[in-house]
Amino acid sequence: MSARKHWDIFCRIVDNYGDIGICWRLSQQLAHEHKLQLRLFIDDLAIAAHIIASLDSTQTSQIIDGIEICCWPQSTIKPAPVVIEAFGCGLPEAYAQQLQDQHSVWINLEYLSAESWVSDFHGTPSPQPALGLSKYFFFPGFFNDSGGLLREHNLIAARNAFLSEQTTQAEFWQHLLPDAATGAALIDSIKISLFCYPQACIAALCAGLAQPGKAISLILPFKAELTTSNLILAELKSSGFRARCNDQVFELGNIQLYLIPFLSQPDYDHLLWACDLNFVRGEDSWIRAIWAGKPFVWQPYLQDDAVHLNKLSAFIEVFSANAPADVQHLMQASHLAWSADLEQATDNIVSANPGSIVLWQDVIDQLPAIQAYTTERADTLAGQADLATKLVIFSENLRNIKV
Repeated sequence: MSARKHWDIFCRIVDNYGDIGICWRLSQQLAHEHKLQLRLFIDDLAIAAHIIASLDSTQTSQIIDGIEICCWPQSTIKPAPVVIEAFGCGLPEAYAQQLQDQHSVWINLEYLSAESWVSDFHGTPSPQPALGLSKYFFFPGFFNDSGGLLREHNLIAARNAFLSEQTTQAEFWQHLLPDAATGAALIDSIKISLFCYPQACIAALCAGLAQPGKAISLILPFKAELTTSNLILAELKSSGFRARCNDQVFELGNIQLYLIPFLSQPDYDHLLWACDLNFVRGEDSWIRAIWAGKPFVWQPYLQDDAVHLNKLSAFIEVFSANAPADVQHLMQASHLAWSADLEQATDNIVSANPGSIVLWQDVIDQLPAIQAYTTERADTLAGQADLATKLVIFSENLRNIKV
């Protein structure tokens, strides 16, 4: 294998699963679709093991799925020809000191954003005088002049095959919820996955879903040792959910709440595909919800001075730009209501504020129309070059300049 086919990716786990989720998906795609030899350096293998199921957190180096996974280096190692610094995580000092001698390309992979300035800064160099080279900013995005979106080449085809087979979907639910899926109740209900931060407006959602005559199945990935999981479950209980028969199934009127374990990345994709509405957070689940083509509501990571609402507003403006007016309104209002009180976000929400409870009722009523647009939008975005492919092309262009 050519030396320039060797890449290093560095990942610090900041918010539990988002950073490692992106880095692991990217590593697999680069290795399998682009035939690169990958070293993935992770600073917290114990947390990464929740995403990479076969990872042994006691080992300093191991090969999984053709990728070498390593502890954050504590000693001097030789840099690869292409080095990805994920999300401004920084590089070990001794490692960075060798980049110039190895003629390495250094790319800082940034967080995804739909904000207008992304395209202007994508691909720009950041000189590092002390090291004698530049690192380059690579911004994922929704426009052709950005770094694209993380997407495996067969993802949309796999999604469509799953959705076309009712038997496959029924088997998935049977595997995921063997007790609940034995009857038609879960299959025939409106299925909603819930993956959120504790700051989400959960009480208003529950009140809006409480509609007699509409069976709702709320699916919550839950890990007892995580503080965020317990805070979310506590909020649901305070909204009125009571255990039905054990600590895995709860009930509130027409709503059944099912606690499920955290899933592997492929199974989480299947959950998003199988549900009628998905609540997602951060970056990894957000991107996967887009590709699912199902209605979704995104909650960005909470930032000071409500900066996250600017990021949210930019996204829904771009994503819903071509939607029918009523669908666009519901998409904009529901996303913003989930991350902020409606009364506190009046500058960002269309003037006809229906109130949070009625809003969620309207979303449920209009799921078919929202799905039709979301699927169309996802398929349109899938026509663009994906992030991994753009990264490879970008790195090759920089390598050619260096050589």
